[in-house]
Amino acid sequence: MHKTFIVGNKSFVLDQAKAEEAFAAKRVINGRETMTFNLLPLKYQWAYELYRKMKANHWEPEDIPMGKDIEQWRDAKTVTDIERWIIRMGIGYFSAAEGIVGDNIQHVVRELVTAPELKLVLGRHAHEENIHADSLLYMISSLGINPHECEAMFEDVQTIVRKNEFVTRISRDLRRDLDLTRPENKRLLAKNIFVFGQCMEGTQFYGLFGMILSLYRQNKFPGIGQMFRYTLRDESNHIEVFRNLFMDLVEENRDIWTAEFKEELRSTMAEAVQLEKDFIRDCLPVNAVGLAVDEFLQYIDYIADRRLEGVGLGLLAPGVKNPLPWLAEMMDIKKEQNFFEGRVTEYQKASSLEGAHDDDL
Repeated sequence: MHKTFIVGNKSFVLDQAKAEEAFAAKRVINGRETMTFNLLPLKYQWAYELYRKMKANHWEPEDIPMGKDIEQWRDAKTVTDIERWIIRMGIGYFSAAEGIVGDNIQHVVRELVTAPELKLVLGRHAHEENIHADSLLYMISSLGINPHECEAMFEDVQTIVRKNEFVTRISRDLRRDLDLTRPENKRLLAKNIFVFGQCMEGTQFYGLFGMILSLYRQNKFPGIGQMFRYTLRDESNHIEVFRNLFMDLVEENRDIWTAEFKEELRSTMAEAVQLEKDFIRDCLPVNAVGLAVDEFLQYIDYIADRRLEGVGLGLLAPGVKNPLPWLAEMMDIKKEQNFFEGRVTEYQKASSLEGAHDDDL
């Protein structure tokens, strides 16, 4: 069907069939290549909806007051050396880890997907990783932490080195020219999306998140705790972006969804869980901040199984329960899409913080 528009003495004929053909050619990968970045008509509606949700949740680190945190950091009577170590570890690890995620989004995944609306939401995802990295620099400068200490963590703490090697080798495998019509290369991309969304952001980030929020719950470092809560809200959307992207990629390429590949992904998650548990045992003095180590390790199992369940894979620890009900109130998997509905944490642009009082926290 054609539609003709008359403008003065000129006529323009628009070919609807051609437009519908272009829409039908949209794919996660191997779709219609275009330089026009034409979002409409949307094929992946979820991507645009998540983009709008992420945009509405925009926040800036400088909007969070750090006065109380600085006061506590300097007061030996208020916080212990162990609590300071947890803050150093959280800031140090995430200051680089967020950058690893953002770099993979921009230079691997976003380069390979072809539908414009997918590129749009991935661009927002990468932008939020920049905000998270910026927030950590803000924490470092506010507390006066030596930035070289943060860099040293990535070089000298072996359980951190192994966590980073786990994800960077997955990213490195795709940083070359690949024929994405080949099933083995499609699997490489699907595994990358699974690892960064469900294993790293979705599971391995939660060890330190839990530690920081445990301090926040005890009224320690309220500014840092608030920034981590905003970060967690963002992460819930990031996990959903990569979960949907993974599911659509598999749906459009059913040839890769073999029993062997499913087992490879489960084994990859098992490796991620073990690395996170090793890190928790090595670096995080769990019993010192009101968390029993066995319960905390069980929580990682719980998180990992929710991630596997979300993409249709078999569980690693069937029947495992959430051992930390207070953490469920802040970051339970089932509530991640809406657990920030409270007045304080509903950060929809900076203006939403106006009028907030200390007793709200």
